[in-house]
Amino acid sequence: MANYPRPDAATLVEIYRKASLIRHNDQRVIKAMMTGKLMTPYYSVAGQEIIPAALSVNLTADDKISTIYRGTHDMLAKGFPLGPLWAELAGRVTGSCKGKGGTMHLTHPETGCMVTTGVVGSSMPIAVGLGWAARLAGRGGVAVANFGDGAANIGAFHESLNLAALWKLPVIFVCQNNRYAEHTKFANSTAVEKLSMRAAGYSMAGVTVNGNDAEEMYGAARVAVERARAGEGPTLIEAMTFRFNGHLIGDAAAYIPKDELEAAKAADPVPLLRRKVIDSGAATEAELDAIDEAHKAAIEAAVEAAFAADFPDLAELKRDVFANELA
Repeated sequence: MANYPRPDAATLVEIYRKASLIRHNDQRVIKAMMTGKLMTPYYSVAGQEIIPAALSVNLTADDKISTIYRGTHDMLAKGFPLGPLWAELAGRVTGSCKGKGGTMHLTHPETGCMVTTGVVGSSMPIAVGLGWAARLAGRGGVAVANFGDGAANIGAFHESLNLAALWKLPVIFVCQNNRYAEHTKFANSTAVEKLSMRAAGYSMAGVTVNGNDAEEMYGAARVAVERARAGEGPTLIEAMTFRFNGHLIGDAAAYIPKDELEAAKAADPVPLLRRKVIDSGAATEAELDAIDEAHKAAIEAAVEAAFAADFPDLAELKRDVFANELA
């Protein structure tokens, strides 16, 4: 931590701004589901907000990200607009995929949000491809692959790290280790103590950080991004965190010991970041309140617009399936 660059005051506030948006949006999605307004599979990101918030402030509009089904926070942090996001969740034609993808297939290339995938671990080979494209473009672009700890035990993880290291691609592999792969505790599925140890096997940089600490996460991401832009190859960042809800909404998470979950919630990273911002003098409590209220208003506007929009026409069933549309 001591050797990492630290965010300045404005950057720290921006990290909070992103984390706050993610938290309020997650709460609003769950509320819409609980009231029967929204019917969709949803993988809550509560507890993991700091990782993408602190990472994304190091990225430019030209950088690309790929993520998995628990990736709404990654997309929002990178700049995915609320309007197309909520319309997609609601299955409306104004959604980013015309309402046909839903939460597990969010995509918005205009902001570098290239793909959300429902296939475990597939964000990594996609990011390798994006990294190769960035190399060919020669403009210093970076690709980010977000994934969970469970995905680190499948073949795509090893293949992706190997190719990225071999070709020194500008790819950052971000493992958001929330300690449970679906319903399986990390220690019951993984032999190594730290997933970052695997980076050495591919001759690439690897580090384990506290993903819930905004300054530490920012510093690790900054170093990795600068290495990638300089042509020094990929980095594996294992960001330790915890999810506050079950694998998806509807899962009661009975497999998580009660004391473990309570301890994690007691160390909720969003209020801790808020306190750090205020104590550092980067912003006042009133200024952060204003950020929160602005997010709530923007989310409500997106929700209202989403549910007022039309559902896709039946003709959409034949579109976006084949290269040449069916008659």
